[in-house]
Amino acid sequence: MTPEASKLLLWKRDPVIFVREVFGAEPDEWQKDVLRAFPTNNRMAMKACKGPGKTTCLAWLAWNFMATRPNPKIAATSISGDNLSDGLWAEMAKWQNKSEFLKSEFSWTKTKIFNKDHYSTWFMSARTWPKTADTSRQADTLAGLHEDYILFILDEAGGIPLSVMAAAEAALSTGVESKIIMAGNPTHKEGPLYRACTNERHLWWVIEISSAPDDPKRTPRVSIEWAQQQIDKYGKNNPWVLVNVYGQFPPSSLNVLLSPEEITAAMGRKPIGDSYKYAQKRLGIDVARFGDDRTIIFPRQGLWAYNPVEMRNARSNEIAARVALAKSKWSSEMEFIDDTGGYGSGVIDSLIMAGQSPIGIHFAAKANDERYFNKRSEMWFEMAEWIKRGGCLPNIPELAAELAAPTYTFANGKFRLEKKDQIKDRLGFSPDYADALALTFAFPEMPNIQAENDPMVKYLGGGFDDNKLKYEYDPFAE
Repeated sequence: MTPEASKLLLWKRDPVIFVREVFGAEPDEWQKDVLRAFPTNNRMAMKACKGPGKTTCLAWLAWNFMATRPNPKIAATSISGDNLSDGLWAEMAKWQNKSEFLKSEFSWTKTKIFNKDHYSTWFMSARTWPKTADTSRQADTLAGLHEDYILFILDEAGGIPLSVMAAAEAALSTGVESKIIMAGNPTHKEGPLYRACTNERHLWWVIEISSAPDDPKRTPRVSIEWAQQQIDKYGKNNPWVLVNVYGQFPPSSLNVLLSPEEITAAMGRKPIGDSYKYAQKRLGIDVARFGDDRTIIFPRQGLWAYNPVEMRNARSNEIAARVALAKSKWSSEMEFIDDTGGYGSGVIDSLIMAGQSPIGIHFAAKANDERYFNKRSEMWFEMAEWIKRGGCLPNIPELAAELAAPTYTFANGKFRLEKKDQIKDRLGFSPDYADALALTFAFPEMPNIQAENDPMVKYLGGGFDDNKLKYEYDPFAE
């Protein structure tokens, strides 16, 4: 056996040595466990917290397979083409550039990595599917590979359709060495990663990667301080913490934002005394142009959401006039208008021309809190927490149905509320009331400026200095 062949055989048997000698890197302890399990396991799954280096580990395994097997074929996919391009495919290029051996033997393109002397038989390809694809087209993503040495890699596997996995599993019955390896955050209670970690666990080699401060095997790539901050801030049983810190699946019951019982309770209660009066008065305005959708103007002050105003087939100037009237009569301090689809722009412009200062909110904009996928998700979750902590709702059947309808999932470890079109299809009407109320949570809660000289504000946790907020106001204190 030549020295070159001996070296390749050693790397095949011990991928840890491969990583050290080819890349000059030292794997973390959990990465060593994965690398050492790779030669003898055909089905491997990494269930991970946020940021432990799982994509790096996938890239190491892919390069090991490419370098130490004759004429291998590797197919890689992820939850989206952008995710694959920005994640695993970029990681492949990064590690190739650290190795003179790999740079001399292989060429990297945006969709294919191949052996320079065996372009058509020795390669790794990037596979994606259209977002609108049906199950048969999804299955085609990993179909069509036949070779003695085959490896399928599924990155961010929590959201990959089962049909894609089925195509990969069909190839395990052929060839000399056929493998599937996947990695992802435990964001979905369905799909390939969930099955591998639960009812199909006997078929898979599974590793669970955590950043929990008290876990002796925690990943060192996530700071203990950050992990502890998330636990202290949101609680160890919070689903976002479970996914991103502990690397655990959230309870299935939590994919519903609000239960009917919680909504009914909120509609049957009133604030205690005048506790709500020290909060800022806000209007949430969900604008609809024409058709079945409604324009809703929803007033809220602290724990009390008042009866909203409903308008149908109203023009921008008419809606603006009604908002101005509500502001004048009720002395609201902030007016939040949905400016997502452009319908709200006319209302905003009309109010500005009238000397008002409305705030346009784009539901698809970035959230202030990193836990949330977008602004809409953030506002709805803040609203749900407000209801659970004592918020008082008007008794409106349509509002109750709208609040109970949405579910949520995780997108790259972030809470994502179900899309509005999906909610509308299920309800038969748009969740206009709930969206309008949610808009009143666009900014953090603040005290009513009119209560500047009232000693009760300070008692509740607020304070002023020259008409400016001095202390953070807590409407739920006492």
